[in-house]
Amino acid sequence: MANALEVDDLKSFLDFKTQQYNSLKFIDEDPIQIAKIYTRKEDIEIMSFVISTISWGNRTSIINSGKKLINIFGESPLDFVLSIRKSSIEKLNFYHRTFNYYDFQFFIKSLKNIYLNEGGLEKVFSKYEDKNNFRNIEHFRSIFFSLKHEKRVEKHISNPSKGSSCKRLNMFLRWMVRNDKIVDFGIWKKISPSSLSCPLDVHTGKVARKLNLIKRKNDDIIALRELDKNLRIFDSKDPVKYDFALFGLGRYESF
Repeated sequence: MANALEVDDLKSFLDFKTQQYNSLKFIDEDPIQIAKIYTRKEDIEIMSFVISTISWGNRTSIINSGKKLINIFGESPLDFVLSIRKSSIEKLNFYHRTFNYYDFQFFIKSLKNIYLNEGGLEKVFSKYEDKNNFRNIEHFRSIFFSLKHEKRVEKHISNPSKGSSCKRLNMFLRWMVRNDKIVDFGIWKKISPSSLSCPLDVHTGKVARKLNLIKRKNDDIIALRELDKNLRIFDSKDPVKYDFALFGLGRYESF
C-alpha cells in the first residue's frame, strides 16, 4: 500500500467499481442465480453450498449444471436431503466436470447428517469467533468428512491448513453473510461480515496485484491474508464488498 492520499484515491475508485458491479445485472451471469429461486433459509443455503462447490470453469456450464440441480432438488433442497433414502441416494447421477456421481452422493449423505445431527450449515460454520473464518472452515471440513468416504471427494472442499485460499467456500460465505439486498443473501447472522475473506481467483488476484494490494505471486492463503488486510483498510466492517470491484475489473474490463 502507498501513502494516505493514494490510499484514499484507490478506495474511492474501488468504492465506485463496487457500486457498479454489485448490481442485479451481476446476477444474470453468476451461479448465485441458481439459489435465488428459493426463499426458505435452509433451501437457499443448501443449494448455495452445492452450486458454489462446482463453481469453477465456464460460468455458462456452471449455471447449466445448476439447473440440473434444481430438477433434482425440486421445490425444497432441505426436504429432498432429509427425506431421501440411502437406496435412492445411490441412484443419483449428477456430475459437473470432475465432480462426479460419487461426490454428489456423498454430499447428500453428509448434508443429511449435518441437518439431522449438527444443527445445520450455519451452526457448523459459526462455531468459532474467527476474524478470518479459517478455523470455522476447518471445523466444517471435519464435520463434513466425518462420514465414511473415499479420499477423492475431499478435493472438492478446500483446506486452509494446506495453504488453500478456499475461493469457493469464501464465496459461499459471502453469499450467506453479506446483506446488500441486491446480490448476497445475508441470511446468516452468527458470522460478521467483517470476518469474511475475499474469494481469491484468477480475476481478483490479477487486479489486486496491479493495484498493489497483493505482492505474493501465488493465489494461496498467504496472498489472501495480505489481500484481506488491505481491503480492511478501506472498509473494516464490510471488506469483501470489494470482491465485486476486483472481479468486475478483471472479468469485464481486462484491467
